[in-house]
Amino acid sequence: MSSSTAQGPPMLKPDPFLLSLICTVVLATVLPCHGAAVPVFQDLAIAVIALMFFMQGARLSRDAVLGGIVNWRLHLAILLCTFALFPVLGLALHVLFPNLLEPSVWLGILFLCCLPSTVQSSIAFTSIARGNVPAAVCAATTSNIVGIFITPILTGLVLARHGASAGHGGVLAIMTQLLLPFILGQVLQPWLGKWAHRNKKLLSLSDRGSILIVVYTAFSEAVVQGLWHTLPLSQIGLVMVVDGVLLALVLLATTLGSRVLGFPKDDEIAIVFCGSKKTLASGVPMANVLFAPSTVGLVVLPLMIYHQIQLFVCAMLARRYAAAQDAARGPVDRASSPLTLR
Repeated sequence: MSSSTAQGPPMLKPDPFLLSLICTVVLATVLPCHGAAVPVFQDLAIAVIALMFFMQGARLSRDAVLGGIVNWRLHLAILLCTFALFPVLGLALHVLFPNLLEPSVWLGILFLCCLPSTVQSSIAFTSIARGNVPAAVCAATTSNIVGIFITPILTGLVLARHGASAGHGGVLAIMTQLLLPFILGQVLQPWLGKWAHRNKKLLSLSDRGSILIVVYTAFSEAVVQGLWHTLPLSQIGLVMVVDGVLLALVLLATTLGSRVLGFPKDDEIAIVFCGSKKTLASGVPMANVLFAPSTVGLVVLPLMIYHQIQLFVCAMLARRYAAAQDAARGPVDRASSPLTLR
């Protein structure tokens, strides 16, 4: 047996973006913005969010959407997992364990359940697992586009059942800060698309920097409001448990459901990895638009924790799928695209 086949799968490296998020939360805890700096950072957060959604529209390939849209059963299954199964599970957990978490933390769990899927990590894990990558590209992209419309409405409906509301943002803020920049980017895509693809690394850094600014602004407000005095460490542990249970239930449902419905293995892989993800990249800006500044920090905390859990669990699951696919198909090229996680 050659050395290349004897070697196990590469170890999952620590996610630099997660480390950056942790450092940002620590910075907001030690040096929160206050006084005259608050409106400056709030305006800056709005500006970078608009820029991020503009660039998402500018670099979105229309061919990727049109090329995979014919597999409507797969896309419908993923959309139902993302925007129906998750909210139902979130509401069920809240009904069963209403006093397990603080009300504001439950708010964050329910908001998480209303978010669209990720794009890059869904595609990367589907590729690693030898799944249907074109379908994953189309499904994840469609989920994010649909999410701009559905997430605010779904959040309002879910939080109404929770006895809360989405606060100061609403549909108008989503339209002006997220949807209009995205549409403008799509309009200019024929002129900006090639430049955006040539500068993926630069734009990725810009996206992540934008999220860090929003996280710092949100957590600064939460710290000034007494976040760490009102939220014990036990609550963070319980959030990890609830997030883990949510992910486990969705992974089980997507795996068994795709088999019962007769999807081939490569489609099952796409459904599992696209249907179980929740986007941090779009979730943080949406929370900043939909919720009052005093609550954003707590609202995005469950999402930040879920983000890391989903990366860790899905990385292991993707490698198990890949091993099973390789065994079933025989020798294949094990080279895959770099694992760029978001």
